[in-house]
Amino acid sequence: MAAAKSIAGKEKAAPAKSGEAKASEKSAPKKAAGPKAPRRPTLDPETARLLAVRREGDARRPRFTRQASYRYYRIGRDESWRRPRGQQSKQRRHYKYRSTVVSIGFGGPAKTRGLTPTGFRPVVVSTPKEIAALTPATDAAIIARTVGTRRRLVLEEAARKAGVHVLNPISHAPEE
Repeated sequence: MAAAKSIAGKEKAAPAKSGEAKASEKSAPKKAAGPKAPRRPTLDPETARLLAVRREGDARRPRFTRQASYRYYRIGRDESWRRPRGQQSKQRRHYKYRSTVVSIGFGGPAKTRGLTPTGFRPVVVSTPKEIAALTPATDAAIIARTVGTRRRLVLEEAARKAGVHVLNPISHAPEE
């Protein structure tokens, strides 16, 4: 009990910042202002509705487990899917006590396939010219994995100037 009081006393004893320190934080130089990348894409009402339908379908879709995934770790660990092909396979023959088999009816709306959950169309880029060709309202950049840190920072700056959203940034701009 005495230890708890001493800990609480230490928290209260923390020195408050002086007025000069607060003023110096506020006057820190800001980055050059440019078009801000949109957090959300510009979607037509139909696409927004279909994204909501896709989200509902994702919530209801079962987990498709491979045959004997409960038996072998190497089969079940990555949750990959392979179609059961055995002649006497109970899963292939859709016995109810076996897990569900992937079929066409579990898919999402065709218009939303390939879009991010927010609705951006992801495009892999590796040069500033490719970023300039993107439409900021609907496209989002994914910087290729083969790009090094130095060129990645150049690409992120080019995307910030063009107003393009980057899905895998390493430098995060401070929120305003």
